[in-house]
Amino acid sequence: MDVFLIILVILLVAVVGVVGWGLAAYNGFIRQRNLIQESWRQVDVELNRRYELIPNLVETVRAFAAHERNTLEGIVRLRSQAQQLASAERGEAPSPERAAVEEQLTQQVRGLMVQVEAYPELKSNQNFLELQRQLAETEDRIAAGRRYYNANVRNYNTRIESVPSNIIANSFNFAKATYFEVNDPEVRRAPDVNFGEISYRGDAPATGGAASGQLGDSAPNELPNPQAQQNQFDRPYQPPTYEAQPQQNPNQQNPNQQNPNAQP
Repeated sequence: MDVFLIILVILLVAVVGVVGWGLAAYNGFIRQRNLIQESWRQVDVELNRRYELIPNLVETVRAFAAHERNTLEGIVRLRSQAQQLASAERGEAPSPERAAVEEQLTQQVRGLMVQVEAYPELKSNQNFLELQRQLAETEDRIAAGRRYYNANVRNYNTRIESVPSNIIANSFNFAKATYFEVNDPEVRRAPDVNFGEISYRGDAPATGGAASGQLGDSAPNELPNPQAQQNQFDRPYQPPTYEAQPQQNPNQQNPNQQNPNAQP
């Protein structure tokens, strides 16, 4: 009887522990899903701000750069598609379709900012400069919100795929969230740094042979060699040597000096 009671207590504690863990895991998924939705709403606010800036930007550029008609029409078309998808989602996390459209819109706007460099009159227009500043600030806030949103999505998706929390996720249909990424190769490409293009400023010839000897005689376009310089600095110190000057006898008369006692 005692053994049966002990086994019953152990099973009861195990069941309570499993139920408690299941409730905690379920509530954790709910909190993470709400955090994803909240972080996305912050990004969505900035995206709507960009929707408002794009028409004014397009009209300003069209007045000075009519040749960029294809680019402007593409931006207007993508903006319309993004707004339609945003209205259908009603503030929920982005769908893969909207993420793709927003990415294309970002690339088109960035390309337009590069193309207007060929129009000096447009670059000097105060209205365009103000729109460009506001758009740049909006893009920065979108990038910051994207990083925060993607970090929450990563944590949420990791819990869905991990064991044993995936049991709760599959039981209650917690689906994986969509990342809001930028796959633009120009954004992801690391900047090119070519140290071989360092220019040599030969305005004035180098003076001081001792200083040149310590740093090494290198070609103008040759990169400095830190190891060679270090070896030169590691040499033991040698005190300078001075050549002794012969002392002149005071009794010895300078041949160029006349003797006052000599008779003419």
